Amino acid sequence: VGISNEAPAGVVANNVKFAFYIGAAVFILSILWTVFKTKEYPPAEYEKYHGKSEDAHTGLMSIFTDLRKMPRTMKQLGLVQFFSWFALFGMWVFTTDSIATHIFHLPIEDKSSKAYREAQDWTGVIFAVYNAVSAIYALCLPSIAAKIGRKKTHALSLVFGGIGLISFFFAPSKEFLIFSMACVGIAWASILAMPYVILSSSIPPGKMGIYMGIFNFFITLPQILNGIIGGPMVKNIYNNQPVYAIVLAGIFMLCAAVSVIYVYDPGVTRIREESAVI
Repeated sequence: VGISNEAPAGVVANNVKFAFYIGAAVFILSILWTVFKTKEYPPAEYEKYHGKSEDAHTGLMSIFTDLRKMPRTMKQLGLVQFFSWFALFGMWVFTTDSIATHIFHLPIEDKSSKAYREAQDWTGVIFAVYNAVSAIYALCLPSIAAKIGRKKTHALSLVFGGIGLISFFFAPSKEFLIFSMACVGIAWASILAMPYVILSSSIPPGKMGIYMGIFNFFITLPQILNGIIGGPMVKNIYNNQPVYAIVLAGIFMLCAAVSVIYVYDPGVTRIREESAVI
């Protein structure tokens, strides 16, 4: 679009700046749209249908009590989320450097050459690919889950993601990474949907808010951990080859797929019981 991707050493290129400006604007507008357009039940109406207020007993001690009494399904999904989001954070952080060093064969210290800027631009392209695939695949999730079940759907999707990330190591060219990220897009769509669908069946309606909030711990904590150890691992263990961080992300994604198998899904049990009665 005519925005330069070139900049002196130590200066952020204009294409990166404008990407952040546009992203920030879209983010703020999305929040404002949600705040002003989303309808909520009035407290009195919520209490009428659920037996108590959604805000009842939400003190600090209540949060610790809810943590201790966390449903079994939520604990099991926590492990799935840990593996999934550790992998995603590694992908987001190390993709550009992996392309630069593994595909373009640049030294890890190179952050300002034209080839490195091309690696940055290509990262944007393949990230757009995984988001586009995710948007399309998300429409297929309900029908797939209806045929093979929610857990198998999520596990299969995560396997695709793991394969896509590991395939980075074997990529003969930057174009091959379109396939890699298409696979990641399948996993991304499922990660944003299926764990919450499974979780919602195991949470009491009156605790939905608090437990959904606690569930986000399993998203942030693995990213914090990867943020702390990821860089030192690339430097001291992977010999400054960040592609191995992407491979590790793929392995973690496969671990998430295996973990899904052991998740108890009360929604499936309830459906089977209702079918037996009919």
